[in-house]
Amino acid sequence: MRILYQLLVVLFMMFHSAAGQHFSPTSTHLCVAQQGRCFPSICRRPYYWIGTCNNGFSCCKRYVEV
Repeated sequence: MRILYQLLVVLFMMFHSAAGQHFSPTSTHLCVAQQGRCFPSICRRPYYWIGTCNNGFSCCKRYVEV
């Protein structure tokens, strides 16, 4: 009976935490949302580094000259 009680508590905690989770987009989508591109190496000219993509690539954005 004690094991059943512990399993119910764990199940309740899993449902409780899953209900509060929000959708978070992947790093690649965040990179694209910032008008960036994912490169397998470091960012070279005319790009500069703005973050990391979910596959470990560098998220780079093109310089904009005004």
